Amino acid sequence: MDQHSSDQPGQPASSKPLPVESKYVRETRCFKTSRVFPTDVNNHNTLFGGKLMSYIDDIASITASKLCRVDTVTASTDSVDFLYPINPTDSVTLESFVTWTGRSSMEIFVKVIREDLKTGEKRIAATAFLTFVAIGEDNHKVQVPTVIPETEEEKKLHETAPSRAAMRRQRREESKEFADYLTTEYPWE
Repeated sequence: MDQHSSDQPGQPASSKPLPVESKYVRETRCFKTSRVFPTDVNNHNTLFGGKLMSYIDDIASITASKLCRVDTVTASTDSVDFLYPINPTDSVTLESFVTWTGRSSMEIFVKVIREDLKTGEKRIAATAFLTFVAIGEDNHKVQVPTVIPETEEEKKLHETAPSRAAMRRQRREESKEFADYLTTEYPWE
């Protein structure tokens, strides 16, 4: 993803002119809180990873749409790091926002916070980065607004995005090369 606008350091957020093609990161922020129910847990009695990944993709898709207000598609789930288990006594809160944009793509960060509902203890349980692409009515990619970070967390994620984008490009090329060696035939054919 190539960034086509950058933040102007040293200016307070309120004095920055906001170009038409830019939005503040806060304008893309979304939250989702859920309780962990018995049907949501795996054989270790912790939140099933697939359930959490579904939550992550869901909230990231809303964040993507808030940035560009057109249809979006998940281009990749770049990483999901499960740091701590989420237990049946916990609630799970997801916070997501756009960290960086390219021409038609956007990187979205999702932070997963578990809260023990009995003690109130909170902990980052997982983090995820996803890439979404904006699609216009003609099913072609469309340009997305750039984002302007304001908080320290947003600025850190924005500054470190180019290295993640480079890793994504490399991984994608390696995946394409690897796919050339794979067969599309089923064993029963």
